[in-house]
Amino acid sequence: MSSQNLTIVQAVRDGLYTEMNLDDEVLVMGEDVGKNGGVFRATEGLWNEFGDDRVIDTPLAESGIIGTAVGMAAMGLKPVPEIQFSGFMYPGFDQIVSHMSRFRNRTRGRYTLPMVLRAPYGGGIRAPESHSESKEMFYAHEAGLKVVIPSTPYDTKGLLISAIRDPDPVIFMEPKLIYRAFRGEVPEDDYTVPIGEAAVRREGTDVSVFTFGAMTRPTLEAVENLEDEGIDAEVVDIRTISPLDRETIVESFKKTGRAVVVHEAPKNGGLGAEITATIQEEALLYQEAPVKRVAGYDVPYPLYALEDYYLPSVARVEEGIREAVNF
Repeated sequence: MSSQNLTIVQAVRDGLYTEMNLDDEVLVMGEDVGKNGGVFRATEGLWNEFGDDRVIDTPLAESGIIGTAVGMAAMGLKPVPEIQFSGFMYPGFDQIVSHMSRFRNRTRGRYTLPMVLRAPYGGGIRAPESHSESKEMFYAHEAGLKVVIPSTPYDTKGLLISAIRDPDPVIFMEPKLIYRAFRGEVPEDDYTVPIGEAAVRREGTDVSVFTFGAMTRPTLEAVENLEDEGIDAEVVDIRTISPLDRETIVESFKKTGRAVVVHEAPKNGGLGAEITATIQEEALLYQEAPVKRVAGYDVPYPLYALEDYYLPSVARVEEGIREAVNF
């Protein structure tokens, strides 16, 4: 199978193109996704390939975009609506929790809702208010939704294709900080990466570090730096926030007995709390130290001057790992 060297945002575009080419029911919609190619150019060129009927520019109305996609999916299409930034999803929150997530349950399984709601999320690009939130747990808490966050170009295309082929709704959150930060090999043909399975990015024996999205890179850098101090850390990329791969988390923790969770969302009620509780419930007798959380702060996401202070840095991740190992 031949491959291409793509960035994450190019892998998004490639995944959309691949599925639209294979399945006439797949369409994309959103603000400026047509001729303009999207605010981050994730849909660039698709309008030329597939035309107005399958690449649909919408009014600036997030509730309308999501609600229209719900109706399309209920009628058998496979819409992939794009919200320009995840912080703009709030006007469509009622559509997400009242309709998108409940359709299978509400119809007692007679209907499913095959749609993928895409949105770039997270901070680090010096954007204004409402452009940098990391609210994945809003959606992970809602039964009926799957929540996926890739960290590599390969996973981005494979997970996006899996999401489009899923019979139920998926929220696909894209870490825009690393949209163009690096490249990776991506097969030209279609392939899938399974939703609901974490990936062990690095094997280790002293401590398990759980992370996802844009925080995977500073975590791997911190772990590499700590090798000189004799710390051998395992890194697990969660990849799917809901359903959470608890088996991989618990098995990694049983091996090391120590854990650090790294995410950019606020610490309070973040994924770190859920992973910590899972470890307490299922692997308490293996625990050698308190679980350490390296996260954003419990404040509104700050503007430029404090942005680097808010996001977990390599230094903060290193310190969290040292605290877990030296307890």
